[in-house]
Amino acid sequence: MTRKIQIHQVDAFTRQRFTGNPAGVVLNAEGLEDAEMLAIARELNNADTAFILSADGSDHDVRARFFTPRTEVGFVGHATVAAHYVLSRAGAPTGRQRQKSKAGIVEIEIHGSDADRRIAVRQSCPPLARELNDRERLAVLDSLALASDDLDVRCPLRIVGASSTRLMVGVRGAEQLRQLKPDFARLTTLSAQLGAAGYFVFTLAPQVRGCLTESRMFCPALGIPEDPVSGNAHGLLGAYLAHYELLRRDGQRAAFSGAQGHYVSRPGRVDVELEFRDGALDAVWIIGQAVSIFETELTL
Repeated sequence: MTRKIQIHQVDAFTRQRFTGNPAGVVLNAEGLEDAEMLAIARELNNADTAFILSADGSDHDVRARFFTPRTEVGFVGHATVAAHYVLSRAGAPTGRQRQKSKAGIVEIEIHGSDADRRIAVRQSCPPLARELNDRERLAVLDSLALASDDLDVRCPLRIVGASSTRLMVGVRGAEQLRQLKPDFARLTTLSAQLGAAGYFVFTLAPQVRGCLTESRMFCPALGIPEDPVSGNAHGLLGAYLAHYELLRRDGQRAAFSGAQGHYVSRPGRVDVELEFRDGALDAVWIIGQAVSIFETELTL
């Protein structure tokens, strides 16, 4: 029995083709085995591919599974933006949608239409895990070719997130980002030791106008040496910055924009909004645009 699935290639967190973060989106993925999903993700060779399935419960409207070329992961921000960009263009219901994945349920809103369409993804407040000790901090710095003087003294090295963890590394400026020389083998080993699947290196002194932060991210343990533009990591960064009071709040909300991807020639931008309740962070929105590269049909 043959099956036909629709495959889309989308650049997320950008409106310009061949920039931002590329993602695969596979529609009508029911019936695909795990090995087939992994094989398709490996063939598309994006950092991540989203496989879209029908809901299997009343608490959500759509399901998504996410695969890197190496493994399945719980949630991917840019692939979620890409998937709902595709679904909204295909006439999916408007209004707030609930997406279920292995990491839980997130809410999606579509703002605007056509080229101005923006995809907003609401996540529960991510947990802040532990700060690194001195030995661990020095090992990470050595693996990134950073010195202690390169760090922003306001920003402790700290792991953030639950099912998708990232180590936050704040540096003094864009020059430190430019000079990074990650040792991917060592970073992979450290990921297992630290419990952080990736390393999000950022600065609060960006060279990109209109942005509060500029960053780079390395996830070799997930098969992603450098991720061009990460929505999920920007959401984690929002929680981190709020905790250390490095964000300006306006009542029960705070917002900032982050730039990423310039050092791999795929510049993109993530908008982040934070919701507070009774003085505590309640939810994080990651917001971005997208552009279609191609679509095709695969017969299996």
